[in-house]
Amino acid sequence: MSGGTSVRLEPYEVALLRGGPRAAVTVAALALQLRGLVDAGRPGRIRATGASGATGATGASGATGASGALPAEDAGDGRPALDALPALPVLPEVLYASLQRPASIAELEARPDVRQALSGLRAGLVAAGMLRSLPPRRTRAARRALRALRGGHPLPAGRKGLSTDDVLMAVALYGESALSVLAARFALRAGLIARAEVADKGFHRRSPRGGGTGGVMYSCGGGGGGGSD
Repeated sequence: MSGGTSVRLEPYEVALLRGGPRAAVTVAALALQLRGLVDAGRPGRIRATGASGATGATGASGATGASGALPAEDAGDGRPALDALPALPVLPEVLYASLQRPASIAELEARPDVRQALSGLRAGLVAAGMLRSLPPRRTRAARRALRALRGGHPLPAGRKGLSTDDVLMAVALYGESALSVLAARFALRAGLIARAEVADKGFHRRSPRGGGTGGVMYSCGGGGGGGSD
């Protein structure tokens, strides 16, 4: 998020405002998957790929650096070393660092370092006037910003012509509706969306533990925001 008279929200911040911590972690996981650093493991789990380079997709929100390639050095467990990663944003970098072994999206969200990174995102949004801290909920400025972003980024019908930034922003704004169109295979296998939601767009899970990015904001506990548009 940049300073100045206008606030430029990054996809992770947009996801946190719209859908809470789970939505932000989902966008971070997708950012890593688009760069070839993670993939779906056993059903409902995410694993590091051990790849020594990205897939050619550009990272989100200035996340790529000058080159998309990663050096061959690894962290001793088949994953590229963290200091070899070119300028990943904090949340994806922390998420990647926590993937010493495959984990579900719920397990990743609960890890202390990921929770700390989410707290940093929330603090930035509070400072920018996008979130109230007690109780944590979106401000009027945040609701206006989300409406403006949706106006400029309608829900896409497919991946054709979209940059990685566009894909991440669409998922940040529309959650499972965008995942089912733009990254259905990974999202299904990694447990980010339920199969019923792809087969029937009218199906909505009530449980927040299913691994998706539903649009209901957290009003407490997760602290990702609250209220409605």
